[in-house]
Amino acid sequence: MKTIKLMVLAAALCLTAGLNAFAADIKTDYDHNANFSRIHTYSWGQVNTSNPLYVDRIKEAVDRDLQAKGMQMVASGGDVTVFAHGSVHNEKELETFYNGFGGGWGGRWGWGGWGPGGWGETTTTVNNQPVAMLVIDVFDGSSKNLIWRGSSTSEVSGNVDKNTRNLDKDVDKMFKSFPPKGAS
Repeated sequence: MKTIKLMVLAAALCLTAGLNAFAADIKTDYDHNANFSRIHTYSWGQVNTSNPLYVDRIKEAVDRDLQAKGMQMVASGGDVTVFAHGSVHNEKELETFYNGFGGGWGGRWGWGGWGPGGWGETTTTVNNQPVAMLVIDVFDGSSKNLIWRGSSTSEVSGNVDKNTRNLDKDVDKMFKSFPPKGAS
């Protein structure tokens, strides 16, 4: 019974670690001297992506979050200007498979019989996993200084709708605490 509980716990830990591996990595930072309380309007600067179809998707996601916080988009001359850069690159992912572990259990002391087979064979393959990175910068409209940056890194799916949903979630997470609390 104790062995079964340990096996269930180990499986749960592996599953949790596997789910976390697919979660987006979201980071934000800001100028601690910037006065975020004066920001009521924003304008768009340049948005660059490796896939031009994502330009409008990024703008829509950011617009939704900023407007939900009471900010208004203006064509130019906003209190802040928002820029975005998105790219996709491949990361190498190593997968190792083990084929057999020799003789198995048994013998006089509970281990026994590993036999001449040793540890069996291993096979390692290298896979390229597409990874998307999005960086959103917010610049002060008058000083032109960077006052806030959000970034996300996540695996790219072959499903466009899933990638769009993940983009929306990532932008929501980035702007969850915008404007930063405790900032001037």
